[in-house]
Amino acid sequence: MVAVDIPSQYGWVVLGAGFGTFVANGYLSSAVMAARDKFNVGYPNLYAVPGFHKNADEFNRVQRSHQNFLENLPPYLVLLLLGGLKYPIANAVGSCFFFLGSILYQKGYCDPSIDVKMARHKKGGPIKYIGFFTSLYSTGALAYSLLKSA
Repeated sequence: MVAVDIPSQYGWVVLGAGFGTFVANGYLSSAVMAARDKFNVGYPNLYAVPGFHKNADEFNRVQRSHQNFLENLPPYLVLLLLGGLKYPIANAVGSCFFFLGSILYQKGYCDPSIDVKMARHKKGGPIKYIGFFTSLYSTGALAYSLLKSA
């Protein structure tokens, strides 16, 4: 049997996972709520309908940026919480990159003056991948150390 010790710095990982998720999701979802009012897209519509809603593309960019966060959050949190067992400080710092990058991703993606294909990359969004790949590497390192000690 292999025992896993929780490092004393793991609290920073928990703070990043819990508080970071709360703040980033709150920020991103508030942008969607503001866009609903601004572009007159009511519930239960998840997305605006082109041809029916005047500013469908503008609203859908805001909604899509939040949806991208929600799609990437579960795998990221698994990697963060596992990888943080091996390298807690690196993963805690990485969580700052991931959540800030998710907000910057939205900033770029929602800017209608930037081509939609590159918008998410133009205002700093790719820094979220620093956090993602830090956690991915750390989870792999944890798995390797567990397999090696078995």
